[in-house]
Parts: sequence; C-alpha cells; structure tokens
Amino acid sequence: MRKYFILSILSGLLLAAAWPARGIAVLVFFALIPLLYMENSIAADFNIRRKKWSVFGFSFLAFFIWNLLTTGWLYNSLNPDGSHSLIAVAVPTLLNSTLMSLVMLFYHIFKRKFSTVYSLLFLVSLWICFEKFHTEWEFSWPWLTLGNVFSGWHQWIQWYDITGVFGGTLWVWLVNIIGFCALQDYFLNRNKKRLLRKIFIFAVIICVPLAISFIKYNQFNLKSDDQVNVLLLQPDLDPYGEKYQRDSLNITEELLEIAQEKAQGKIDFFIAPETAVPGIGGLSERGFQNSKVIRMIKNFTGKYSDAVFITGASTYKVYSDEAEKSETSYYLPNYGIWMDSYNTALEIIPNEKVETYHKGKLVPGVESFPYINVLKPILGDAMLNMGGTVASLGKDSTRKVFRNSFNKAVIAPIICYESAYGEYTAEYVKNGANLLAIVTNDSWWGNSAGHRQLLALAKLRAIETRKDIVRAANSGISAHINARGDVMEKLGYEKKGALQVKANIYEGETFYVKNGDFIYKLALITFGILFVSYIFKLITRRNKTQK
Repeated sequence: MRKYFILSILSGLLLAAAWPARGIAVLVFFALIPLLYMENSIAADFNIRRKKWSVFGFSFLAFFIWNLLTTGWLYNSLNPDGSHSLIAVAVPTLLNSTLMSLVMLFYHIFKRKFSTVYSLLFLVSLWICFEKFHTEWEFSWPWLTLGNVFSGWHQWIQWYDITGVFGGTLWVWLVNIIGFCALQDYFLNRNKKRLLRKIFIFAVIICVPLAISFIKYNQFNLKSDDQVNVLLLQPDLDPYGEKYQRDSLNITEELLEIAQEKAQGKIDFFIAPETAVPGIGGLSERGFQNSKVIRMIKNFTGKYSDAVFITGASTYKVYSDEAEKSETSYYLPNYGIWMDSYNTALEIIPNEKVETYHKGKLVPGVESFPYINVLKPILGDAMLNMGGTVASLGKDSTRKVFRNSFNKAVIAPIICYESAYGEYTAEYVKNGANLLAIVTNDSWWGNSAGHRQLLALAKLRAIETRKDIVRAANSGISAHINARGDVMEKLGYEKKGALQVKANIYEGETFYVKNGDFIYKLALITFGILFVSYIFKLITRRNKTQK
C-alpha cells in the first residue's frame, strides 16, 4: 500500500509543479505516469480485494493534492463577516477531485473487459468529455483543464489556433501513455533496445508539436493595417470594502481623474475594469438617460475626439409587473417588485445610446446559485451563510460585441471568469469581434497565484482566436497581449494608474474559431462507441451465463 501512496502523491505533486503561472510545464509529460502505473499495479495485485475503491481512493489523493496546491488561493476570498472562505476552496477542490477520480475508476472498470489499447483510448476520450462537461454545467470549473498547463509557456502551443486547449489535453495524455507503456514493457521484459525505441517515440511526440509551434510562432505576421490606441484603467479599489460602500459618483470621479492624468495623444478607447462603476445599488438600466454617472463619463469622453469608453458596472432592471419579469429575476416582497441584477460591460459614447452586455459565464456559488430550482429548497439560505448567493445574476444568452462609427475595432467585452473558456470566447469572434477586451477584478484573492493564472489563461484565448487582447484589471495585472500570446506591456499588481497601449486589429477567423472544440466531438464519438461496445459485451456475457 505504501507504494500506491507514493505513486499517487508523486502524480499530484508533479501536476501542481507543472501548473502556471510559475510552474515548469515539461513536468506534465511525466505527471500522469505514476497514476497510470498505480492503477495497473492495483489491477494486478491479488492482495487487494476492493480494487475499485482502491483505484478511486488513490486517484482522489493525487487529484486532491493537485487541486489544493494549484487553486488553494481561493481561501483568500472573504466571507461577509471578513473571515477567510474555507468553503470557496473546499467545494471546487473536493468536487473536482471526485470527478477526476471517477474517470480513473471508469477506466479501471472498462479495462477489465477490453485490451490495454482500447482501455487507454477509453480513458483519454472520457477525460476530454469530462473536461468539456466541466465547462458547460452549472458547477462549471475549467481552471484545471489539462491543456491550460501550457498557458505559462505559450510558445509551445501556437497550434491552439487549430485545436484549442483540448489539443493540449490530448497531447499530455498521449505523451504520458507512451511513457507509461515504455516503463511497463521494460519492467516486464527488461529489453533495453525496446525501451530505447519507445523513449525515442516518447521524445518525438513531444518534439514534433513543439517544432510546429515554434515555426508558427516565428512565422506569424504581427503587422496589421489597423491599430487603435487604448488606455487601460487600473483604479486598485478594495473589492470588499470601498468598492461597494462608496458612492458611484465618487468612484467614477476618481477613475476619470486617472484617465485624464495618464492619457497621451489620441485615445480611441478608455477601458475600465469589471464593476469599475459599482457603488451602492448599481445603475438602473431603465434610467441610463438620467444617470449622473453616465452623464459624467459621456462629458469626459466628449473631450477626446472620436473616443469610446468601455467599463464594467453593476446594473439592475426592475419589473413592476410579474408578467414582464425574467427567469432570473428575484422578488423583493417589501417593495412588491421583481429585480434582475447584472455584472455588466457598458459601451458609452457621447450622444449615443449606452450599449450593454451582461456577463454570461457566472461564478458558481458567488454570482449564480447552481440548479437553483433543485438545491434552493434543500439548502435554503445556507449558501448565503457560507458567503455565496441564494439568487442568480441575470445574463445574456449571446456574445454581444461593441461597434462604433469612429474606427474599425469591434470589441469583445469579456468579463473576468469568461476568459477561462475557449469556445465561449470564440463566439465573440464569430459575431464579428476583432479585438478582445477583458474587464476583470482579480483582487478578491489578494496577491496570490489566482490573478496570475487568470492572466496566463488570457494568452490562450489570444492564440486560439489570433486576436490582440487588452485587459483592464481592478488591482492588476492590466496588460496588452498580442495575437501570439506575448504579454507586450503590463501594469503590476496593486498599482494604481493606467496603461496606454497600441493594439492591432486582425480580421478573419481561425480554424478553431470556425470549428470550436472539434477534438471533444471526436472524443465523444469515440467514447460512445467504446461505451456501447462495453454494454454489448456485458449483455452478451450475461446471456451466455444464463444459457
């Protein structure tokens, strides 16, 4: 049993040590080998009776270590009473570790009926299906998608403009499987020549994608016929105190002071972070025309010829008639009204209607109550007592883009957590976006790995879509990322100020934008065929037994 503990712990530590933003990505090519060897050893160990529980338990240990060491920074988020949120790290860590361990368990069960080759094919296809599922359901948490591991080493995966992150997941599994098979064969046969041949194959599978990536990286043409000047604003407001306790007018006034102080020459876009205009209660979307905050921003922007102001804001919409209310609205019995609250991106142009986009990928437990119709009757206010929410924000069902009549830029207003989703971000480009703008507030977790990891994930979105990214963060890191994933300029964490950048405009759609997560679709077909084959074999064997 000691051996299995060591193998599980080794896998967990290697996965964590490979993870961005400061990990050594090459370690991921070895990280899953101990896990595969652990499962294989348990399957062959006659001394273990409950093999399924053993595989699940030791897999859980490995994945728990990986999850805890890479996303433990969630503990830095605070509850309403100011205490650290244990639930914020416990729920995703336990849920994620459980789901990953179930994949290993199902692989172990399948392996008992089929050959090693088919079983490993089943494992990889099921894992990719799990990762895709984890981007779609209401407890969505794509942070540890295996393909994300290269976000700190973006020169290695320039072919993500074809495959997206699931290409990286497939690469990681393929290399680890070849490595595992090489070791397993050597332990059985002690044939050094065969081992060297498989090590050669192992190296080739690593080096060929690397070579392709470096060629694409160096051949990518960064020149663009069109550019825009962007001023990224970083107010550095405390997200727990002043950001939601101070008056919106005061917050907006300080934000515009930063903009005026740092703006140099022509500015095409002022971009402020997520909920940069919060204040008490937020802005009424039915009253934009009478809003002092909106008027203040329009008057400021009007001083700059042909400029556009894009900002995050907390907004709401009131329904006095129950027939008009939306599915996400909640009832306020003291006032007899229904209300929708939104995490919103605003496009503000003088003498024009304010355009809105409502964040569509909401943070589970914070911005949304997952499966509210099922869980709310069970949990009641328990979510709120643990620092969560007993309602859900309203959201847009389509990826809106912001256009203007001054320049050719079509802005994708990506709000914080949304930047962790590849195919989701690609939908903005399908709708015409040629420049990605991320407005975010990463300061909930303090100066931890959280904001650095989210910045690293943005580089993947740049490669997948081949679009420049301009990123405005409340406390940092605000940055300009080019279409190769290079961070060209940045304003460090906890620095109040602004960053002026010149962003390129690229038209067109990459293969990934056009085809989305096609690797997942292939994995789903493969999994479906193998699963049906497994069920057929079970039925056939049962019929033979009955005869």
